[in-house]
Amino acid sequence: MSKRVIVDPITRIEGHLRAEVIVGDDGVVQDAFISSTLWRGLEVIAKGRDPRNIPLIMQRICGVCTYSHYLKSTMAIENALEIKIPYNAELVRTLMNAALFMHDHPVHFYHLHGVDWVDIVSALSADPRKASELAFKYSDNPIGTGENELKKVQETIAKFAKHPQGLGPFANAYWGHGTYKFTPEQNLIALSHYLKALEMQRMVAQMMAIFGGKQPHPQSLVVGGVTCVMDILDPARMGEYMVKFKKMADFIKNAYMADIKMAAEMYKAEPSVVKPVGVKNFLAQKEFMIGRDQYLFDGGYILDGDISKVFDLDEDLITEEATHSWYKDDGPQHPYDGTTVPNHTGFVDGESIGPDGQPIESKLIDPEAKYSWIKSPRYDGKPMEVGPLACLLVSYARGNKIVQDSVNGFLKATGLPVGALFTTLGRTAARALQCEIIADNALVAFNNLIENLKVDQETCATYVIDKDKEYKGRGMGDVPRGMLSHWVRIKNGVIENYQAVVPSTWNAGPMDAKGAKGPYEADLIGLKVQDITQPLEIIRIIHSYDPCIACAVHVMDTKGNKLSEYKVDPLYGSCSV
Repeated sequence: MSKRVIVDPITRIEGHLRAEVIVGDDGVVQDAFISSTLWRGLEVIAKGRDPRNIPLIMQRICGVCTYSHYLKSTMAIENALEIKIPYNAELVRTLMNAALFMHDHPVHFYHLHGVDWVDIVSALSADPRKASELAFKYSDNPIGTGENELKKVQETIAKFAKHPQGLGPFANAYWGHGTYKFTPEQNLIALSHYLKALEMQRMVAQMMAIFGGKQPHPQSLVVGGVTCVMDILDPARMGEYMVKFKKMADFIKNAYMADIKMAAEMYKAEPSVVKPVGVKNFLAQKEFMIGRDQYLFDGGYILDGDISKVFDLDEDLITEEATHSWYKDDGPQHPYDGTTVPNHTGFVDGESIGPDGQPIESKLIDPEAKYSWIKSPRYDGKPMEVGPLACLLVSYARGNKIVQDSVNGFLKATGLPVGALFTTLGRTAARALQCEIIADNALVAFNNLIENLKVDQETCATYVIDKDKEYKGRGMGDVPRGMLSHWVRIKNGVIENYQAVVPSTWNAGPMDAKGAKGPYEADLIGLKVQDITQPLEIIRIIHSYDPCIACAVHVMDTKGNKLSEYKVDPLYGSCSV
């Protein structure tokens, strides 16, 4: 007899997300449904406002992806007004983008996704000397793995373990779960890097602030270019960026990538990690201008996992629908014409499995009805995965030598086949590889900026907004979680319509009118869950996408009416971590 298992809330993500699966007696997921249960509102706020103010508002979509939305919103206005920004501004934006990616990816792996791979309790029983020696297997210059350093890490976590609440930030997880594969010494190595990454994220945030003024929510982008001209003309500020960049690049190569290689070695036979992805269509957009008409990553899409063919993107084929989303206007809409009118219908009464394995009364998703605040984006009617894996697959298929060398080198070093890329392990590795590629190549933009400043110090273009003219434009590109696009219509000098189609919408959206599921839902189907009261396998797959649900949901009631009310019980009615 099948059972309904609810994981709500899924923690260690940005926003509120619920996974609901139907599991057979054999522990295999037969069907899956993903729901975003809370909402925010910015697209409606944009209407009627001066276009030049919108990027500063749109970066508030999220406190994590702040620069991503700031940049693509600015680009959307510039595209609408047909503004060509100066070369210096392009390069500065790239350097800020590099800081964002080099901050975001390690934080995701260690502080959001890491404990899906690393058993913290196991690390307490490790031999620090053996762990220190083992670290050299994965890096010639390992970081934070000296014997004394590792002993201090154990002492720190042991103090947490003695606390009345137990393990502090590491409490209430599934330690000892059968799908953990690291040895105690490997767990200790990764745990040390978890703590070191806390220090590194502070430093890399300072990198963003050098050109952005502050982080989060930098302030130096404007429609037409950038305002940080005094910083890029100051050798001390430029030197500070380069020094911090190189320190972070070292951590990425000798800690982050080392741990990913370690994970590839130990998890390559774990079924829940190497289960093929559910959606094999991948979509990406070019990103990271490091020189004139020179980008690190390419755009396009591939279908059915076939990397022998790559197709050009046709923006007219991008739509969002709301058949199973809590909005009116169910049918597919192009973002230029998109609407955001709430139509909340809630859940239905039913029965699910509680934390003790026994049935309990619950509010359940009705698969025939609406069940999420996230819409369902489609390209030419097809669901698509976006993100670092899509970015690398598309670039690889395009013949991008930098990406091909990186991916082939990783596969050779780990002994993994190409097919391993199309898995949760592949998605997690792709994020690290993308980060390493940026760490290895983004200083090309830095050097090009220095050279260009010798002959050209322009950082902002002039423009005019004609109130008698109508404009439309979009800002598109790949951000840490995948392809992001902002779409704008301007009329009478103000915003007439605004839509953001974000990576987590592409990946986390519910099934469409045809019954086709998005990547999150499709990835869970066929998954073997060892213990339905400890659904670590579900958490691990969802976390591999680095969900940002605050980005995916942008609805508000402009009259201030209460749309619905939620109560999350931490003890009953859910299996949570």
